[in-house]
Amino acid sequence: MAGYQLSVCAEMVFLDLPFIARVQRIHELGFGVEIWGWANKDIDALAATGARFTSMTGYLSGNLTDDDEIQQLLQSAEASLAVAERLNCPVLNLHGTGLDDKGLPVKPVDVVTGAMWLKAADTLRQVAQLGERAGRVFTLENLNLALDHPGTPFALAADTLALVEAVNSPALKMNLDLYHAQIGEGNLIALIRRCGAAIGEIQVADVPGRQQPGTGEINYRAIAQALRAEGYEGTVALEGWASGDSTAALQQFRDHFSL
Repeated sequence: MAGYQLSVCAEMVFLDLPFIARVQRIHELGFGVEIWGWANKDIDALAATGARFTSMTGYLSGNLTDDDEIQQLLQSAEASLAVAERLNCPVLNLHGTGLDDKGLPVKPVDVVTGAMWLKAADTLRQVAQLGERAGRVFTLENLNLALDHPGTPFALAADTLALVEAVNSPALKMNLDLYHAQIGEGNLIALIRRCGAAIGEIQVADVPGRQQPGTGEINYRAIAQALRAEGYEGTVALEGWASGDSTAALQQFRDHFSL
């Protein structure tokens, strides 16, 4: 039996239902639940669902490299930790920069300088210290530049891995998103093996289309076997759209990762 747990992003499935009802439905189907930003959500109602929350966005604004923006990020990360405690959510997710409601960087970056790398690592050390004190883990997610998130610094999985390894804290890991990695880098099984213990979460969706496994080119059954061979025991989360009926899409996701 696989040692990892399956979870589903409530932002992208059961779109005909109110948000709390989506969370309840995912929970009823036996999955963990992931959410994005918390500021526009009823936290008490989310907690009352009894769902097992596995990840949430860990900041409201800011970025890793600009002094004023760093303070925004750190302050909103601390506020996010308080929400995570209310939801008993162990993982809080970060990106290389703040993203708008379309997933585009608030401050696009054309060239990432050495000074920006150093500043980002220092900011992430401070984030990790917040996580260590709270007993929770922040993850840094890789994104793709070609299609969904142009202009995002530190976007590739190789970039997020470099920063996580530079910080070297149990409270900062990678959110290895295999949908984004397939578009940006490919060679997914070798990437999983390279990232190894730095992985705090795996997110999945197929390419093209960002829908459930089995709708595109990625061999997710082989990915599942590789994760089991590596001894991965964290969360594998579907962060993708349903190609049709959401219940059927979630079953297809489960089928690909049930070994």
